[in-house]
Amino acid sequence: MENKEIMLEQAKKYNSFYFYDERKIISAANRLKEDFKGIEFLYSLKSNPAPAIVETIFSQGFGADAASLGEVRLAKRFGLPPEKIQYSAPGKSKEDIEGALDLSTIIADSINEVSLIQEVAKERNMTAEIGIRINPNFTFFGDEGVSSKFGIDEEQVYEWIPRWRALSHIKIVGIHVHLRSQELKAQVLEAYYKRMLLLAIKFQEAIGYRLTFINMGSGLGIPYAKKELPLDTKYLGEKTSAFMKEFQEKLGGVNLILETGRYVVGESGYYITRVLDKKVSMGITFIILHNTLNGFIRPSLAQLVLHYAKENTLDGSEPLFTSKDAFQFVPLTNEKEEEEVTLMGNLCTASDVISKNIIMPKLNVGDLIAISNAGSYGAVLSPMQFSWQSPPPQLILRCDGSVVDAYN
Repeated sequence: MENKEIMLEQAKKYNSFYFYDERKIISAANRLKEDFKGIEFLYSLKSNPAPAIVETIFSQGFGADAASLGEVRLAKRFGLPPEKIQYSAPGKSKEDIEGALDLSTIIADSINEVSLIQEVAKERNMTAEIGIRINPNFTFFGDEGVSSKFGIDEEQVYEWIPRWRALSHIKIVGIHVHLRSQELKAQVLEAYYKRMLLLAIKFQEAIGYRLTFINMGSGLGIPYAKKELPLDTKYLGEKTSAFMKEFQEKLGGVNLILETGRYVVGESGYYITRVLDKKVSMGITFIILHNTLNGFIRPSLAQLVLHYAKENTLDGSEPLFTSKDAFQFVPLTNEKEEEEVTLMGNLCTASDVISKNIIMPKLNVGDLIAISNAGSYGAVLSPMQFSWQSPPPQLILRCDGSVVDAYN
């Protein structure tokens, strides 16, 4: 396994920890920039806001997709200008808008938010350039929309445009749509992107002037299960460029934006945890690990979903659940003999289980397991205050070979 010896060295100090590889982050970022020529990328800070990771991604020219005022301020701390930070989330308070207006481009998520932004901008005697999040009359898979807590229904948008144009302290300069995460089929995203560009043209015609940006949201997935194939970003980038040429007359000069979180960081991370105990009960071998549910919750959530699910085919619910086989459990040993085990954590709850009846090389107390796909939606989702356990540190392997705390 790559970086195994470095992981074992860190394990001399910690019973569990996150391990991120900076080279993999930069490689994923460069792949996107190479395959999507002329496209701007925003990093979704909610996927992993560890400062060392954020710094690495911003150094690649990415902007910030912020889902809170705190994330707006984090991006600002790293020197991003307002035009490189887009603040998009439902339920923004007036205080959120007051704090973010000078630091970011705010994406209004509702009709009420447009009024709030107008109110704050008027108090400051300024004109705020904003985006509108639209809940469109289509999905990733067809030409009919669905209800959503996110954005403003497309038909309502057209109804309100005349009133928004009359507001003296707001100018709508862009649109934003985000419908789905974790898509691996390039053809699905291709069709979605074309619908997005047609929506932008329709919106421009309704509002009467050219937009400066079109934020098409995320969707760029990574393979979790072994049977899954990587997203063909080269094909998708070529199709996106072709669409832009096709619509050059009507959309020329617009800044086309894609958001990404897990694509650039998800596969860069492993969660390392130590075997604390091993026991046999009623013929079942239990491996007790350090900080599982409360260190990296997603494998435990997958087991919880499977426990209550009645169907073998389960839809994902990102970022909490992707699929039943989304993580690989890699023993950091040289043992060849195998056994069937159930992997559990050291919390006082029976829900602290990450895999049942799995065949693995024999594990002994003190051995280590590395869990894959821990670079995104790992530490940020895990309830580290539960049971007052010591939280796992987050380490990053720098390109120069040094290993440092990702939060220092």
